[in-house]
Amino acid sequence: MNALESGHFNEEVEENRVKLAIEDAVKVLLQGLGEDINREGIRKTPSRVAKALREATKGYKQHVNDVVHGALFPEAGLGGGCGQAGGAGGLVIVRDLDLFSYCESCLLPFQVRCQVGYVPSGQRVVGLSKLSRVADIFAKRLQAPQRLADEICTALQHGIKPTGVAVVLQCLHIHFPNSESAFLDTSHQSWVKMLVSSGSGVFKDEKADIWTDLLSLLNFRGISKENTNPGVFDQSWCPSQCCNKLEQSNSAMTNAVVSILKSLGEDPSRKELVGTPYRFLKWLMNFRNSNMENGFLQSRINSPSPKDFICSELNLPFWSQCEHHLLPFQGVVHIGYFSSNGLNSVGRSKLQSIVHFYGFKLQVQERLTRQIAETTSSLLGEDIIVVVEASHTCMISRGIEKFGSSTATIAVLGRFSTDPATRAKFLKSLPSFSSA
Repeated sequence: MNALESGHFNEEVEENRVKLAIEDAVKVLLQGLGEDINREGIRKTPSRVAKALREATKGYKQHVNDVVHGALFPEAGLGGGCGQAGGAGGLVIVRDLDLFSYCESCLLPFQVRCQVGYVPSGQRVVGLSKLSRVADIFAKRLQAPQRLADEICTALQHGIKPTGVAVVLQCLHIHFPNSESAFLDTSHQSWVKMLVSSGSGVFKDEKADIWTDLLSLLNFRGISKENTNPGVFDQSWCPSQCCNKLEQSNSAMTNAVVSILKSLGEDPSRKELVGTPYRFLKWLMNFRNSNMENGFLQSRINSPSPKDFICSELNLPFWSQCEHHLLPFQGVVHIGYFSSNGLNSVGRSKLQSIVHFYGFKLQVQERLTRQIAETTSSLLGEDIIVVVEASHTCMISRGIEKFGSSTATIAVLGRFSTDPATRAKFLKSLPSFSSA
């Protein structure tokens, strides 16, 4: 075996070791949730989670020089200043680069829309795709928004040596409810948003005119100088920061999260990561397998009157955890049914409790929809339609990376299953769904 083959073999051995270590840790987490790791739906979950995490943190093994080397091209018209006629030597902006990263505070994915601007120097321009690839290297690590912006900016400044670099990030983090507070409060927002920026060279001074030029080309995307935070390192954007440690932490589960951090190449003792296992478990334990009685059937309504009025409860929010990848998905539930007087005899809060009861589990959206329909039919009668609309982080934080996508599922019972006109009338009444 020559040196090249030996090196490749050693890489494969190390990759397999990391994969198995993460899989073992995930099995501990699933068992801590009260799950049967041999159940059909989650039997392959450890393998899927390991693959997703390694893909999401591959930036630790990538280097900027490998990306930009050979990607600088001569452009004879470039001068040494900014904003010459025709754009030569002026500002170059690549907008709306969709990325994702994993939050170092809670290990949940967050979405990033990246804007990169630079002013060329030395009569050279860089291939535009390289700006995206450099940004992705640093996004594919455990991150916080401001540090991500700073690292992209610094890497491009050193890598292509322009007159200056500016980076603006729009970041969205899933809200961090827990099963107890969500039952009491349905006013939670789905996403926490943050806008950060970083600059080098001619962009170092946040009051420089060139910042005005750049932001003028971004303001119709909702970005302005007033709501960016250049140079401010702020971890408080992660909703998990307001969560305390688990009152009774499971040491085996905590050690499993620490093992995952080590397997990804991180140092669990780094100050930003010290509390991460506890915060991640605070989120995860919302979805433990529970045998508690739901008590919903005690409110069954038996009305002898004909039910001729279509009623609806729309936009009932929910959060859940995909059992295939242990990643969150969130959205809204719409419920339609027939009533004798046009009124909801059960009450919106009862229906919201049903939604949360089935949401706070390891789930798949199809099953969630069916379970809500079956339970509400026991309360409101056999004529039921349930529509669930959700945004899945597994759709953005894995290889497919389908940003902005959403999934809708429908379950119909009784007249809604046999009468297309009735079904269509309800579906036309639904409000538009936003995945962010």
